[in-house]
Parts: sequence; structure tokens; C-alpha cells
Amino acid sequence: MIEFEGVVWEWRGPSPYHFVTIPDEPADVVRELASAVTYGWGMVPVEVRLGRSRWRTSLFPKDGGYALPLRDSVRKKEKIGIDDIVRVYLIVPAGQP
Repeated sequence: MIEFEGVVWEWRGPSPYHFVTIPDEPADVVRELASAVTYGWGMVPVEVRLGRSRWRTSLFPKDGGYALPLRDSVRKKEKIGIDDIVRVYLIVPAGQP
């Protein structure tokens, strides 16, 4: 399990979305595991726990590290806004494409 804190930020593209950038040290751990599980464009499947919410998603490669997308339903349930600091727990499933 990988644990970290990060700041919520908004990507204002054609479909606005919210992310948390994974700090360098946890990103290094993800990078070590990524080669066994990554698929197209360097996406890394993960299981996430944030507050009382749990879900599966994929990390986006960004600027040499990774960004975790936050679902709107999770943000609303956990009352998370832009610039909030959140504690995240990740599991990178071994051997799963």
C-alpha cells in the first residue's frame, strides 16, 4: 500500500476534471511497479481509498510523475474542494493489466 498526501487541483480541459499529484517518493514506488501492470500511454491501474470512499481507476503519467483522477462523486461525498489537502491510499494490483 502506498500512502501520501496531496493537493487537489482542477484540469480545465474540454472535460474539467480534478486530480491529486502523487509526490516524488510515492511516485518512485509506483514507477517501480508500473512496468508489470501498465497499459496504453503509461496508465497504471490502482485501487484507491480516500476517506470512506474506495474505487478503481488509473494513474495518468504527468511531468515525469503521476496524477490521480478524483471522481466527482467521491469529491462530493468526501466534501473535497480545489486546493484541499487529502490523504490517499493506493494499491497497485500485481500482475493485472
